[in-house]
Amino acid sequence: MKKTDTRDRIVEAATVLFQLKGYHATGLNEILRESNAPKGSLYYYFPEGKEQLALETVNLTKEFVEKTIKERLAKIQDPAESIKNSIEEMADLVYTQKDEKLALRSTKKVSINLIALETAATNENLRKACESAFNVWQDAYTQKLIEGGFNREKAETLGLVIQSMVEGAIIMSLTKKSDKPFIEIAKQIPILLA
Repeated sequence: MKKTDTRDRIVEAATVLFQLKGYHATGLNEILRESNAPKGSLYYYFPEGKEQLALETVNLTKEFVEKTIKERLAKIQDPAESIKNSIEEMADLVYTQKDEKLALRSTKKVSINLIALETAATNENLRKACESAFNVWQDAYTQKLIEGGFNREKAETLGLVIQSMVEGAIIMSLTKKSDKPFIEIAKQIPILLA
């Protein structure tokens, strides 16, 4: 087994556990158990410990979600239709299975909401990493709107609103065990952008 396989397993296990249980409720021993990695590996790859590992999971999630958003937005030229379609597709990404653990494993990197909520007031490094992720995702919508003819100021405001709606839909969908929040906000996009 390659060394990077061990590192990847640690990061994947941490990503899933942080999404399921949160930052504070997830212990390093639990991450090691889930990743099937020896204890020394965690400190070898993440010498600064749990915070460094959490920062890695947030950054990987940021990159994964940004790529996913941009790929989906590129499918359709019209910004309203493109964003509506992208949000409808997110319903499948975020909530595809009844078993939350399996759903998170199958989609891997989808949400940083729990880490953001849990650490915003207590860990400035994680707060900044989460803020950066949210900003990057918001900017993907902003850029699509600018490409579609919206002026920058309006596009930035709408990008923030859309990203806020999506983050709310993630929480509501997981709580309700339903994709309905995504479906409903997707229906509102053409009205919002009219």
